[in-house]
Formats: sequence, structure tokens, C-alpha cells
Amino acid sequence: MIHPIPSGTRDVLPEETREVRAITDTLRGVMERHGYGEVYTPALEYESVLQRADMAEAQPAYRVFDESGAVLALRSDMTAPIARVVATRYATSEPPLRFCYFAHCYRGVSPQRGQPRELLQAGIELIGSPAPEGTAEVLTVLCHSLDAVGLNDYRVGLGDASLYPALMSILEVREPVRAELLGALVRRDFVELQQCLDASGLSEQAAKLLLEVPQRRGGPELLTEAPAPAVEAVTGMRLVHELLEPAVAERVIFDLGLLRNIGYYTGAVFEVYDPALGAPIGGGGRYDDLLGRFGRALPAVGFALGVDRLHMALAGEERGTGAMLERPSPATEGAAR
Repeated sequence: MIHPIPSGTRDVLPEETREVRAITDTLRGVMERHGYGEVYTPALEYESVLQRADMAEAQPAYRVFDESGAVLALRSDMTAPIARVVATRYATSEPPLRFCYFAHCYRGVSPQRGQPRELLQAGIELIGSPAPEGTAEVLTVLCHSLDAVGLNDYRVGLGDASLYPALMSILEVREPVRAELLGALVRRDFVELQQCLDASGLSEQAAKLLLEVPQRRGGPELLTEAPAPAVEAVTGMRLVHELLEPAVAERVIFDLGLLRNIGYYTGAVFEVYDPALGAPIGGGGRYDDLLGRFGRALPAVGFALGVDRLHMALAGEERGTGAMLERPSPATEGAAR
């Protein structure tokens, strides 16, 4: 007899469980050596608490009522819960604060896109360390973690969440059009981006700039070729890059069109790609405004890895399979933070 389980979930059997545990044990060791202490938070949070974070497409999707009628939600990531922990349990602690976690998160899915409903994430949060030093530290821990588990071919795309909004402000793009352009860019749909620009009423020169800038991707030389409106964001990326040790710096690909589908990011953003997997393995960025919404204004940066995707990428590299290293298509996204 077959007893079905919800779409987007799966059973993990002993052999795979052993392999996943080996990955998480290795990640935990690296994170702890870098000074990150492991925390657990409830899978259920008050929805009113999670609403303080602009989760965009990662909004909590599963809600229940407690005995008093309050709305509870299953967490959809760990950043907002840790922000709550910092504001309530570390209200007078001297920063920086370093936390790591291994936790399941839950998101609504589009079944036809094969997205996971339940995600096992491993990540860190560095609280109270501004850019560029804090960003460089987190990128270093990220790369050391991936190196330790044996992932060989990965790259880290590095962008800035403020770049494209700043560009639109300088070019005086109207608010309704801004939302359409950002949506197309998050989905990496440059055909849609072109169509939105064609219908925007912007000058040909402005539309050309808004289409071309987010398609620029490459090595450090890209930072010297950026247009004037992108100088501030590009300068921030350059300062981060200069602080990275050579082995980490060579993993970085600069991506002027990188945006993430979680709204609390304020500066540097990054994603991990590997040719063995057609989707981001993980990602993160700066969220310097989020802690203030919980009552303790501190700069912050972090990342999360999708452990299942990392496991698949390791298996793919071992088999020698994979595609060209490029941005994933929208249909393959959803598990990375």
C-alpha cells in the first residue's frame, strides 16, 4: 500500500542520512573554529514577529492558531528568528556576535516547478560587524566550509542589492515600473526586462543602461568598467574583494545584476553556484536594517546553504556530471536563502 506524502517533501533513508550528517558535522566544525556558536530556535514563531522582516517570496506559508487564538507560522528562514534572539537575549551584549545553525525551514511551493517545501539549511549570522570587514569574514567562512566538505568547482557570485535601485533612482524611473523591473531581474528574465523597459517611456539611453548593467558579470576587471551610477556599489564590492585571502578571492565572480528574492538585503549579496547543479546551493548578504526592526540596530551579514543541494552537488561532481557554470533559471530556484 502506498501512503503519499505532501509534494515538496521526501523521506531520507539511512545511507543518505549518514552522508548528510557527515556534511553537517564538517560544516559545524568549520563554523565553530571560526568562532560561531550553534543556536536552536522554535520552528514555530509568532507571525507578528516574522512580519518585521520583509521576506518577499520567502514569506512563511504555513500558519496555525495557538490556544489563545494567536497566529503562529513555521519559519521560512533562520535570519529573522536569530534577529529576534539577538534583540531579546543579547540586548546588552557587546558585538560582534557570531551564530551558526542547522535547521529545517518551510516554504510554500509551486508543485509544477519541483520546489522543496521543507529545507534543511546550514548557515551563519555575523551581527555587529559592518562592511567590508564583516562581509569578507562571512565569505571566508562560506568558502572554507565548502572546501572542507570537498566541493571543488563552485563559484560565488557577488553583487550589491542597492545597485539597481540606485540606478533606477538616478534615472528617475517611476515607482510602478521599478517594481516590474526588479521582479524581472530577480527572476533573471532579461526578455521580460527588455519588454518592461520598452513600455516604460524611458529614454533610449536610460533603457539601454538599465538593460546592460545587470548583464555584466566577470572578474575584478569588471569593477573598473562600471558606469558612473554604479560606482558606490562597485566600490563596496572592491573593498570586500581586497580583504579576501587569495584562495577565497579566486572563487568570486562579480555580478552587477545579482538580486535575491528576500527583501531585507541592503548591500552585498552573494550566491553559490556549482556546475554539477543547475540551482544555487546557497546564498546570503548584508541586512543592516533588519536588527533595528527588532529593537537593536546593528549591522549584520550571513549566509545559508541548502544542505540537500550541497549533497547533490557533491554527488554530481563525483560522477563528473554538470552543465556550464551560469546563473540558474527561475524554475530551479527556491531552496537557497
